[in-house]
Amino acid sequence: MSKTIYVDNAATTAMSDKAIEAMMPYLKGVYGNPSSLHTVGQVAKEALDGARARIAKCLNADPKEIYFTSCGSEADNQAIRSAAVNGLRKGKKHIVSTAFEHHAVLHTLKKLEKEGLEVTYLDVHSDGLVTAEQVQKAIRSDTALVTVMYANNEVGTIQPIREIGEVCKKTGVPFHTDAVQAVGHIPVDVKADNIDMLSLSAHKFHGPKGVGALYCKRGIPLNTFIEGGAQERGRRAGTENIGGIVSMSYALEETCAHMAENAAKLVVLRDKLIDGLLKIPHSKLNGDRRKRLPANVNMCFEGIEGEGLLLLLDAKGICASSGSACTSGSLDPSHVLLALGLPHEVAHGSLRISLSEYNTEEDVQAILKAVPEVVSYLRGMSPVWEELEKGERPHLI
Repeated sequence: MSKTIYVDNAATTAMSDKAIEAMMPYLKGVYGNPSSLHTVGQVAKEALDGARARIAKCLNADPKEIYFTSCGSEADNQAIRSAAVNGLRKGKKHIVSTAFEHHAVLHTLKKLEKEGLEVTYLDVHSDGLVTAEQVQKAIRSDTALVTVMYANNEVGTIQPIREIGEVCKKTGVPFHTDAVQAVGHIPVDVKADNIDMLSLSAHKFHGPKGVGALYCKRGIPLNTFIEGGAQERGRRAGTENIGGIVSMSYALEETCAHMAENAAKLVVLRDKLIDGLLKIPHSKLNGDRRKRLPANVNMCFEGIEGEGLLLLLDAKGICASSGSACTSGSLDPSHVLLALGLPHEVAHGSLRISLSEYNTEEDVQAILKAVPEVVSYLRGMSPVWEELEKGERPHLI
C-alpha cells in the first residue's frame, strides 16, 4: 500500500509524541480525583494546576481565567449562553456575529433567537473577511455580546480580531472568539487582542480529542453550564479529565514553542499548492490569499462534486475534506462558501487541504499530481461540464 498523505488537519490532528508521553502517567499511576483531600488526589490536583498555568501562559492569561471543557463546542456554548444570560439581566438581548461561524456558534445563536434574543449576522466579504467597522455599525445600546471567530475553519481566513476587540472594549460590549483553528497555529494574546472569552480545542494542535478550554477574563460572569459538583470553581461540574488536560497543555506549549518555524515551513508548502492548483482551468482559491492560516488551502473546481473528488483522492491515499468535518454528512454546499457569495453549483465542488508540520514537499508534489487527474476524470463524466464546454451554459469561474 502506498503512503497515506493526511491533509485534513483542520478536522483533527495526530497526537504528538510529547502529548502522548505527557498523558501516560495519568492513565496508569496517577489516578486520583483532584477534588480529593488525600495525597493521591492532591498529586492529581497539582497536575491540573500545572496544566492550567501552562495553557494560561500560552495565551497571556491568568491561570484562574482558564476553565477546562470537553471540547471547543462546549466552550463556545458556555461563553455565548453566559453572555446572553448576563445581558438579559441588564435588559440587553442583542448579539452580533457573522454568517460564517462554526455551527457550534451558529446553532447556539439560532436557539437563543428562539428564546427571544436578536442576532445580527454580519455579511462576509468575498475575500472571507469581516471588518471592525462592520462590527462597530452593528453594535446597539442593547448588545450583550459580539462573537467573531479568530480564523475560519474552512477557508482559513484570519479576522482582524485585535481591531474588533478594541471596538468592543470602547463600547463596553463583551467579546468572544472561537479560536479553535487559531490557537497553536498563529500568535494569540488575549490581552493584546482585547478578548474577553476564547474557546480552544486540544485535538486541533496535536493534543487528544475530548478536551478543550474556555478563557474567561476576570470580571466577566461565567454561568454554570453543567450542574453537579464544584469543579472548575463551580462553573463546570464533572471530575476533570486529568490525562487529557495535562496532554493538552504540553501539546499547546510545544506547538507554541515551534510556531514560527512551523509557520514558515507551512506557508511555503501552502503557496506551492495554491499556485499549482490554480493552474487547473476554471479553479478558484477561496478566501484572502495572504490573511489566512499558514496551513490552509481551500479551492473550488467548476463542474465537479466535492464528494467524488474526496473519494477518488482517498483511493490515491490522500486524505482531505470539502469543508467542516462537523457537517461532512450534509449534502448541502458549505454555508461558509455561500456566505462568501459563491453560487451553489460552484460551492459544491470544493476541496479543503489543511497541512501540518508533519507534511513534506513530496506530499505537496503528490497532491499536485493527483488533484488535476481526478478533476479531469470527474469532468469527463459530467454532463454539466459538457454543457459548460459547449457553451450551452456560462462558466462561473
